[in-house]
Amino acid sequence: MAALGWLTPRRRSATARSVLAGEASAEAARKSSQDVQDIEDALAEEAPQEPEFPVLGDDRAAAFFDLDNTVMQGASIFHFGRGLHKRKFFETRDLLKFAWQQAWFRLAGSEDPEHMQDARDSALSIVKGHRVAELQSIGEEIYDEYMAERIWPGTRALAEAHLAAGQKVWLVTAAPVEIANVIARRLGLTGALGTVAESVDGVYTGKLVGEPLHGPAKAEAVKALAAAEGLDLSRCAAYSDSHNDIPMLSLVGHPYAINPDAKLRKHARQLDWRLRDYRTARRAAKVGIPAAAGVGAVAGGTAAAIALHRRRR
Repeated sequence: MAALGWLTPRRRSATARSVLAGEASAEAARKSSQDVQDIEDALAEEAPQEPEFPVLGDDRAAAFFDLDNTVMQGASIFHFGRGLHKRKFFETRDLLKFAWQQAWFRLAGSEDPEHMQDARDSALSIVKGHRVAELQSIGEEIYDEYMAERIWPGTRALAEAHLAAGQKVWLVTAAPVEIANVIARRLGLTGALGTVAESVDGVYTGKLVGEPLHGPAKAEAVKALAAAEGLDLSRCAAYSDSHNDIPMLSLVGHPYAINPDAKLRKHARQLDWRLRDYRTARRAAKVGIPAAAGVGAVAGGTAAAIALHRRRR
């Protein structure tokens, strides 16, 4: 019992010291945490605050998105051509031509006017004599088959941010307006500005109404729409991958270079425009794109197109 009497006071004394040490440690932790928070608050007050964008509830602002290689990987008209070929609208040799144009588009990273003109001429000859309603219906099917999986998640998130802020979002593209409208509707966007093919009594004539909506024509379309909608372009945003769209990007107060070609990247850096690139493996991982699969698809598609072209020769 004497031994127990000797041990008990020491156990109690140790417990008291432990309590004291614990309380002191907790108080020090709270003080340290508060000090850190005070420092963070001071730094936050000193740091320049980037204004919220897009601005919630600003109904005089809108967003304008280029389509090919900005919202969608590759050229939408090529994917549309694949769907038409599957439905026997034209011969395999025409599809090979589309494939070669698409391979060039991806390798060059920019729009070549000669290739674009060839693609437009081919598309117009293919749809000549067909009904507009027929192509619109087929376009819905082709979107599901070839286009839906090629939408850049990062760009789509940007568009959805504008929609969530209560702003209208428009596609602005040289692609046929029927294709553009299908894509805009399926993405939940407001609408689309696109190249208009002439039709008489609901049947395509094989001609255009005016010129393709490309380059400066896009800027004119955006200005016209802004005037009709009562928009303030200085509060609007525009997104594109191509230097051909610099006229459109220059119209708005918030221009973005998305997956930019070399000329646009240089121009954007000079003017301190914002850049977003969803093509690299690092950025692809951030937005949930299977990087290896994506690179493989691009490389495989390009190689196949080149091989097919060589066989023809």
